Amino acid sequence: MSLPKINPTNTEAWKALDAHFKDLKGLQTKDIFSKDFGRANRYKVEWKDFYLDYSKNRITDKTLSLLLQLAEEVNLKEAIQQQFSGKRINETEDRAVLHTALRDFENMKPEVKATLQKMKLFSEEIIIGSHKGFSGKAITDVVNIGIGGSHLGPEMVTQALQFYRNHLKTHFIANIDGDDVAEKLNNLNPETTLFIVVSKSFTTQETITNASVVKDWFLKNASEIDIEKHFVAVSANVEGAKEFGISEENIFPMQDWVGGRFSLWSSVGLSICCSIGFSNFEAMLKGAFEMDNHFKNEEFGKNIPVILALISIWYNNFYKSESEAVAAYSQYLHKLVPYLQQAIMESNGKNVDRNGEKIGYQTGTIVWGNVGSNSQHAYFQLLHQGTKLIPTDFIGFSEPLHGNTENHNILMANFFAQTEALWEGTHNKTVEISFKSFEGSKPTNTILIKKLNPKNLGSLIALYEHKLFAQGIIWNIFSYDQWGVELGKTVAKGTLTAIENRNFSEIENRSTVNLLEKFLKK
Repeated sequence: MSLPKINPTNTEAWKALDAHFKDLKGLQTKDIFSKDFGRANRYKVEWKDFYLDYSKNRITDKTLSLLLQLAEEVNLKEAIQQQFSGKRINETEDRAVLHTALRDFENMKPEVKATLQKMKLFSEEIIIGSHKGFSGKAITDVVNIGIGGSHLGPEMVTQALQFYRNHLKTHFIANIDGDDVAEKLNNLNPETTLFIVVSKSFTTQETITNASVVKDWFLKNASEIDIEKHFVAVSANVEGAKEFGISEENIFPMQDWVGGRFSLWSSVGLSICCSIGFSNFEAMLKGAFEMDNHFKNEEFGKNIPVILALISIWYNNFYKSESEAVAAYSQYLHKLVPYLQQAIMESNGKNVDRNGEKIGYQTGTIVWGNVGSNSQHAYFQLLHQGTKLIPTDFIGFSEPLHGNTENHNILMANFFAQTEALWEGTHNKTVEISFKSFEGSKPTNTILIKKLNPKNLGSLIALYEHKLFAQGIIWNIFSYDQWGVELGKTVAKGTLTAIENRNFSEIENRSTVNLLEKFLKK
């Protein structure tokens, strides 16, 4: 059974939304709360430690009704069931998409259980110091070597959950930039460092090149036999990892049905386990599992990922807002946006639909942002008075982690004030200078969470995973392949050969030839 293949623009709901949008364009929304006292209570969802307020959006009850009708017409419910049941919905790669199975505590696959147990035992040995390096010293530093999903997820989580970290220092080597690798190694002791090489194929150019540089650095102070005490692999290519010199017992498996950008829940999260301990990693999995059940079972009108997906489509496809911002009011979440950029833009940056036809409507949103309140002193000017309409998700927490209530109250006062100011502008206020006028009606979603802990972080990440999936289904695209990423890799092989051989005869693009000639004259 394949995913539904319905062009959304051919649905009755889409046509009705198009007509509704034209009617709504002239509607004054800034004073909508004074005209509709029940709006804030209708446009909210309360779920566990989460409170979603989506009342500050350019929508009416009719808008929501039509958007929900759209979700029904494209068979979103059927698609959700197919994903969770393990159908091969990544049709262009002929794979199932089952990252949710990595955290399914009701029907966990035996291979997932076994991997989690292996991660638990290994990380505990590293944390308590029973795993010794080649000189008999305990491990003090853990380095994750990977790129893309093998890096962005683990780094984002370890940064987000710093409050829960143990004594181990966690580092990440991702970029092929040799200067960055050298800087990282300058601060490490080979006697007390564990390297986790993360590559599903164990052929990823950046990862294997960096791992080889690290191995050479390590062997200046140690012998080949010492590699097994300091190098482990996370990969589906066991033979490739063994050829690199990693012992089979130090290879953590990856499943074919786990995509890279959704893999932090798998053995890719080994660096997370080492950083915060397995119990906290497991709590994160359980938080994601709870969001999975919410997404799978809740009716769409009260379903947080579905509501956020529909609102995003409303702005992207009808208001023609090509981007959306994310402002997380916690410095711990300073790596969230880069993580979401890969998850969302790699998934939904597609221009061919599931029927193989060129798409004539906008898909994929450009995701950007930073943490509050830093963002208020940077790009918020454009949100308030710029010419572009940019819907923004605000993410905040009711409780601070270190107990600094005074700072937290100021932070959250700004959190609430910004969404109000963006919506209200200077409406009904006397403004004598045009430069100080704000038109308002700038849309925001407010996600207020009780506390930043492993469980709630797991739910938050899963929320955005399901949002992007719902969008992809509605846009009639395949969200789980990434052929655009593969193209760049293929071309790079040719340019690398040209650089190494100083021969450009195989390069057809004259601009590239000129650039290579200039580069090699250095």
